[in-house]
Amino acid sequence: MAVFLTDEWFEQVAEFGKEAGELNLPPALADMVINLKVADGEQNIQANFSDGLLHRDLNSNATTTLLLDRETLQSIITDFDMNEIMGAFMGGQIRVEGDMSQLMALQTARPSPEQKELFKRIRSETTMA
Repeated sequence: MAVFLTDEWFEQVAEFGKEAGELNLPPALADMVINLKVADGEQNIQANFSDGLLHRDLNSNATTTLLLDRETLQSIITDFDMNEIMGAFMGGQIRVEGDMSQLMALQTARPSPEQKELFKRIRSETTMA
């Protein structure tokens, strides 16, 4: 099992994504490209959410960047509870730079069954240390 947000983890997620094939994402998720700057102790991890998955490094096509800490991102990935996400945003645990409209689309977007299965597999193969 790979440790969350390590190079090994990103490689594992990419492989699982290839194996899953078509995720049948709803348009709001299929078109979403958001950069993430994740504070993790002394280091900052740069990632992006695109094509329904987390990828290593920033994506030049993103118009929105989320700044958050590792624990908040872990919680989002583990539970994907919109109420918890909104609470973290309102509580200042998630800060936004750029275009907020993509985040508004998340309020109504629901993952496809294929994406849910993929995330379930990723969670089961991830160590959140």
